[in-house]
Amino acid sequence: MSDSEKFEDDLIVAMSRTGEGFEPGRTDRAGLVAGGYERGRRRWRRRSATAVVGGAAAMALVGGGAFYLTGTQAKSEGTVAAASPAASAASGITPASAPSTAAAKTTPVSGDEVLAAFKALLPAGQSTDTHGSGTEPPAGKPDAVGFAGAQLVFDDGQGKAAMGISITRLAENDPNRSQNTCPDRKLVPYDACATTTTADGGTLTVLQGYEYPDRHVSTKWWSAKLIGRDGRQIELSEWNSPAEKDAPDSRPNPPLSPEQLKAIVTDKSWDKVVASIPEPKPIKVRDTSKEYTAKEILAVTAGLLPAGLQETETSAEGLGYANFVVDDGRGKSLVQLNVQDRSNSKDVNGELFGGVEAGPDGVKVVIRKEGGNPGMWTVDTLHPDGLRVVISSFNSGTQKTPATRPAPVLTDDQMKAIAASPLWKLKK
Repeated sequence: MSDSEKFEDDLIVAMSRTGEGFEPGRTDRAGLVAGGYERGRRRWRRRSATAVVGGAAAMALVGGGAFYLTGTQAKSEGTVAAASPAASAASGITPASAPSTAAAKTTPVSGDEVLAAFKALLPAGQSTDTHGSGTEPPAGKPDAVGFAGAQLVFDDGQGKAAMGISITRLAENDPNRSQNTCPDRKLVPYDACATTTTADGGTLTVLQGYEYPDRHVSTKWWSAKLIGRDGRQIELSEWNSPAEKDAPDSRPNPPLSPEQLKAIVTDKSWDKVVASIPEPKPIKVRDTSKEYTAKEILAVTAGLLPAGLQETETSAEGLGYANFVVDDGRGKSLVQLNVQDRSNSKDVNGELFGGVEAGPDGVKVVIRKEGGNPGMWTVDTLHPDGLRVVISSFNSGTQKTPATRPAPVLTDDQMKAIAASPLWKLKK
């Protein structure tokens, strides 16, 4: 992964939950969109492309989409019977016969089995362009496989639709276990979304959204994501198109209803697949004790807003990032803040703030204005202690809805006063 790709990953995480990553020289809209929503989708794509086809036939996907591969994999056709209580048995992976977790680890599940399990859970229709990825480890690497999945094009007679399912396990201390919620609607527009708690204490999020957050095409992307108490992460995606990108819509909506999506990802057919995936090793968890929480960012900013303006529609979760909406009576304006320790960075001055003269308070300031509909105004500051505070404001109440006013509510000077305030202190 290149430095820029790594930085993009870190920035998106910062925007949503974990507070990492300002890319030197770049605070563009792409880095500010969709937070954990896009982060999760991209991580799934990378894992899928590697595990399913070794990268040979994977689509190069940038900026959206979750899991669909086309091209050189083997194709098969067949009519799938409507799902029933016996559907799991038809797949060859039954909850009744599923071995214990320990035993299943020594009995990998094949890609054909994963595909059969997926097809058995679908309603009546025809599946083409099918491919499954199992948990058979390569020779000499018994713990190399941590993923299983399947994808196909499904047609119930109402139009072809791309579908894909991904099954993996999260380490016990993986922060992603607690990050299964609906995206911030100010950042990611969608038609409907609901998060529920499962019987075992896990979480299930069902989203009815769009392939592109800016909806420049009409393709819909619906998904269900289950994170169980045992660490299983099962994600199912479907589109109202035979391919997730660059294919005309074939039907008004994807074929599976939210209830059907939920039923598939929670089906016991996946127990054996999950058990056959090696238990993930604990991950190195970053120390977040010195980071600003969203609540802390909102608290500092609230006291710095011009008289008469108040924070509304706030985001109050996560680290290093917060957003809210202000309205002066002439239209809403979305405001976003990023706060990060850059005291140990060797490149932030040279690439972004190099040549920028510090003010009397020692703060370096860079102002950028990005056009578009909506437009984004940004004030980027580097404090003398190495704390970087970035504030962006839109001339709309969200990142993706058209402008409702000529300029954001906050002026450049007002944003500078907020970002350069001495109230921001590097945590020791």
